[in-house]
Amino acid sequence: MKKSVSMLLAALMLTGALAGCGSSASGTQAEDGADSGVSGAITVISREDGSGTRGAFIELTGVEEKTADGKKVDNTTADAEIANKTDVVLTSVAGNEKAIGYISLGALNDTVKAVKVDGAEATVDNVKAGAYKLSRPFNIATKGEPTGVAKDFISFILSKEGQAVVTDNKYIAVNDAAESFVSDGSSGQIAVGGSSSVSPVMEKLIEAYKSVNPNASIDLQTSDSTSGMTGAMDGTFAIGMASRELKDEEAAQLTSTAIALDGIAVIVNPANTIDELSMDQIKSIYVGDITDWGDLA
Repeated sequence: MKKSVSMLLAALMLTGALAGCGSSASGTQAEDGADSGVSGAITVISREDGSGTRGAFIELTGVEEKTADGKKVDNTTADAEIANKTDVVLTSVAGNEKAIGYISLGALNDTVKAVKVDGAEATVDNVKAGAYKLSRPFNIATKGEPTGVAKDFISFILSKEGQAVVTDNKYIAVNDAAESFVSDGSSGQIAVGGSSSVSPVMEKLIEAYKSVNPNASIDLQTSDSTSGMTGAMDGTFAIGMASRELKDEEAAQLTSTAIALDGIAVIVNPANTIDELSMDQIKSIYVGDITDWGDLA
């Protein structure tokens, strides 16, 4: 009986020792992943070719580089998951603890977390002050001088009332001293199309404009910046939208106007405890040099 009790006690002590080792291993694993709160391979989310947000992001972070002959090369990793709209990026990052993505600052919501970039928070004030470096213009473009509803609507966008819509939707106005709008009463229907980043604020601008000029009808079509500029050039759109500067070949055929300034927020899942990344780290993630959250010590 004593022998049986002794064997039982020995077994219990061994079990406790093994459990202690297991706890130690778990603690080490948590400590190793303490920098991000997650561990394992980074899921890189990028926008599609033609996206103005992608174009601005890769240029500003250095993911896009020029070759010796001046050709621009996008070095985004082939392992990146491609999202064709801002909402898709948000959903992808919100649903994946290991994901990282980038979106328009104006589209940021509490389903994801924006990280600081080089110590600066992604805020309107920091973009205005130049402290947050990931920023770009929202442009509209027309082929030739706009007339009718297109001309009247553009006047509204750049007016005091239009720029108030811009700031009310978390974007940055380009004209703080704009004058009040007086419609010329133009009637008819036009199409406006392009960037999915510009589209949310454009939708609000259209709603506000139609309240002061009910004679106008504006059809909003959302795609990407390149499609917006192509549509403006071939006449599909009276007004094209781009969330980037126009390319040389586009600028040669179109007249562009900046309607707002926007930041690009680098976002992670709320479970990720990383609060800040450097521009170099962001580039390294997006070109595929850093592939694991554990490498961001």
